[in-house]
Amino acid sequence: MLRPPPLLRWLATCLLISLFLGAGPARAAGRERLSLDAGWLFHRGEVDMPVVRGHGMSYQNGKTNNGWGAAAADFDDSAWRRLDLPHDWAVENPFDRNENASQGYRARGIGWYRRYLQLPETDRGRHIELQFDAIATHSTVWVNGIVVDRNWSGYNGRSIDITPYVRYGTDPNTIAVRVDADAQEGWWYEGAGIYRHSWLVKRDALHIATDGLHANPVKQGGRWSIPVEVTLQSSAKVPRDGVVDVVLIDPAGQEVAKGSARARVGALDVAVTRMKLDVREPKLWSVTQPNVYRVRAVLRDAANELDRTEVQTGFRTIRFDADRGFFLNDEAVKLQGVCIHQDHAGVGVALPESIWEFRLRRLKEMGTNAIRFAHNAPAAEVLDMADRMGFLVMDENRHFNPSPDYMQQLTWLVRRDRNHPSVILWSIFNEEPLQSTESGYEMSRRMVKEIKRLDATRPVTGAMHGGLTTDLNAADAVDVVGLNYQPWLYDDYHKKHPKRPMTSTEDTSAYMTRGEYASDSKAQIMGSYDDEPSSWGNTHRDAWKAIAQRPFIAGSFVWTGIDYRGEPTPYEWPSASSFFGAMDLAGFAKGAFWIHQAQWVKDRPVVKLQPHWNWAGREGQNIRVMVTSNAQRVRVVLNGKDIGEQAVDPYEMNFFQVPYAPGRIEAVALRDGKEVARDVVETTGPAVRLVLTPDRQALADDGLDAVPITVSAVDAQGRPVPLAQNKVSFTLEGQGAIIGVGNGDPNSHEADKASERSLFNGLAQVIVQSRRGGHGALKLRAISEGLQDAEVELPLSAATAPPQVPTAEPTTPLLSWRVSPATATRPDPNVKLAENDMNSWGWDEPPMRREADVKPFRLYRSSVNVRADRNDGHAQLAFGAIAGKAEVWVDGVKLGEKTSAEPAPFSVTLPQGGVRREVTVLVEAAPGQPTGLWARIVLERGAR
Repeated sequence: MLRPPPLLRWLATCLLISLFLGAGPARAAGRERLSLDAGWLFHRGEVDMPVVRGHGMSYQNGKTNNGWGAAAADFDDSAWRRLDLPHDWAVENPFDRNENASQGYRARGIGWYRRYLQLPETDRGRHIELQFDAIATHSTVWVNGIVVDRNWSGYNGRSIDITPYVRYGTDPNTIAVRVDADAQEGWWYEGAGIYRHSWLVKRDALHIATDGLHANPVKQGGRWSIPVEVTLQSSAKVPRDGVVDVVLIDPAGQEVAKGSARARVGALDVAVTRMKLDVREPKLWSVTQPNVYRVRAVLRDAANELDRTEVQTGFRTIRFDADRGFFLNDEAVKLQGVCIHQDHAGVGVALPESIWEFRLRRLKEMGTNAIRFAHNAPAAEVLDMADRMGFLVMDENRHFNPSPDYMQQLTWLVRRDRNHPSVILWSIFNEEPLQSTESGYEMSRRMVKEIKRLDATRPVTGAMHGGLTTDLNAADAVDVVGLNYQPWLYDDYHKKHPKRPMTSTEDTSAYMTRGEYASDSKAQIMGSYDDEPSSWGNTHRDAWKAIAQRPFIAGSFVWTGIDYRGEPTPYEWPSASSFFGAMDLAGFAKGAFWIHQAQWVKDRPVVKLQPHWNWAGREGQNIRVMVTSNAQRVRVVLNGKDIGEQAVDPYEMNFFQVPYAPGRIEAVALRDGKEVARDVVETTGPAVRLVLTPDRQALADDGLDAVPITVSAVDAQGRPVPLAQNKVSFTLEGQGAIIGVGNGDPNSHEADKASERSLFNGLAQVIVQSRRGGHGALKLRAISEGLQDAEVELPLSAATAPPQVPTAEPTTPLLSWRVSPATATRPDPNVKLAENDMNSWGWDEPPMRREADVKPFRLYRSSVNVRADRNDGHAQLAFGAIAGKAEVWVDGVKLGEKTSAEPAPFSVTLPQGGVRREVTVLVEAAPGQPTGLWARIVLERGAR
């Protein structure tokens, strides 16, 4: 029987292996957007890079693929912590009074992340993109030891084309991310790490660019249409033709318009297709009826679907009028807005989407219709929620700077967010010292021009806290003049500039501590009667009054809707978070919540009585009672006896002096003499048991869903005890985890990542999250000494999670090799190259194939960093295939010999020893046959 030659046998073996691994067709079709959140390795602190010395090391240091230290593909990360994203390492740190007060007295520092992933051979020829939604703060990304991205902000996402750098098949790819969180962009808590999602996106070489679908409805001459632009990119080697089909899907899921366009895209080029969809009588988007449409674009070639993407959009008109404020769909709407940062109790800035949804629901309940995400781009998922929930959004840029790096951040923001119906304003800065200068004007002019190039449908503003009266300033370059804390300027500026629309971009800045009703500077507590404005701000009542009474002011953005870590003004240590919020850090209501609810809610009667009614020892003394209501009149009743009745003041609210007597105090809201609402507060007994109240009654089992659970203490009659401060411990059963705890106390130094928390003025919060693919239920138990335990069960419901990139096991590949010239006689495997000799031996990476040569001998040399979990005397140095006879030498010692010349796998056992090992392979070719190291080379765990 004739045997095929060695080369054909080797190729047949490779084919069988590829079929076994499921290689499939030469090119996979369609788009895959895969979650890259799971399976990261993390190291808190710097990993020192080796000092570059000597010519050889300096030469290598200047080469593209020589990442050093933790950036290197073969770095030993065996001792690193394994975790899933999103991740904020700052919130895990203890409070330290020596750290920055503005960052919440939490250390930030440097951190490293690494992850391994494999790409099947079917991905070869596709466009591979690595996406990070945000990393705090400055970051550098390496793929397989090659720097692929540097970023200078913790708030913008980035999409990195890693197609040129990746490997396919069994070789894993290494992603390394160095995060510099010492770099500070804000004066508030910014967190640290990869705190938003990460993704791996695979598309055809011809594809729709990331954020490449622009579909923002416009109304002209009474008719609605959607001008659609689809930006195509190609990483193909030849020009490609494609057809883009676009459909509009209404809120009921029906296709109501469609269009099509053809395009030819050159190799490594970009093309834009344009079309217009005419739409008759669409359902309008508004704050009360947020009708969301979707636009889907599908890219095809002659035979296949190549790519598809969708965006949310909505039909609405917006207009800022210099005399009458803001108009939505030609109806005047006062902006009842708040500013918010992005951190939450327990989790820092690494918020699950369900916690964001909880926060937005709480704001909606307060009567909020507008949000300024201060002072940076929010997560993309949050804007999706704003669309669906009916919020008007001021979308704010972080850096006031038109230089290329920062302009790129601005254009990324506009490209990503310009389809959202919720976005009504772009903001290019906040309180910049250059705002009053010609430089500020010129910078603004350039940034506004760039925004208009990408989106001509929305006005641009800047939040100015001064400089409006100079001859030339930033306000002269924007569409809507934004004022921070300058109510005395409203009338005068409007008179001098009658054609300029105006809005308050930030106002109020008043202090409150939840559940406290007397300020105490020594204890660093602020009362909740709205009597504590900052030196630059106003009370919640006065700030809104100044805006509500002026039709030409479009609206308000209260500082702030929710407390945030850092900036503990007016105090410093031990205060670690702000006092400004209408809600505390856990989303529990302060007095300002009820003030704004009375000011802003129009569709239902509102009445709220403050304070609590537990004033033992003050019997007979007057207690100041505040009643907030949107009714015509309010009456206060104590133990069945009328105390007084007043006409409601819609701005200042109503106050009563009530002699304290234990019992039941009530506020009755009246309209046309009839009761429309009532609030009751009772004197409670001591706390006897705990209560757990989940925000929702079940969790999805996707590993993403999280539920905040309110912890409270009640007396024997089941009434919440407002002054309870008990420490509570938590245990969780089932497939989930406690991911954070909090209580809203700005002076608390208890850990956020813990299984216990003290109640603060009667309340605490624990956040539980499901595990991916869990089943059954989560059972949370709360325990506190002297109180009856509480327990709540949360069923896990089946849900579809985003597909994930499988986690590959860490490997130690040998990638970079020196290759000697062929020699006729056997060379010394331990020959030393001069350090400055970069040219007598070549450079290569596996697979390394050399054609037949009359000189049969050749040396291959590399070095490898041996991981601690491979350095036990059992690890295998595995060669996927060596063609020719071979000897393998490590650190000058011969470890094995391959006696057959046919291409075949070969491995040797690596003895325990030093970390950095030099590997030399002497290969002797069979006469007339190709030779070399034909496949991957890796250091693997061996059998024990």
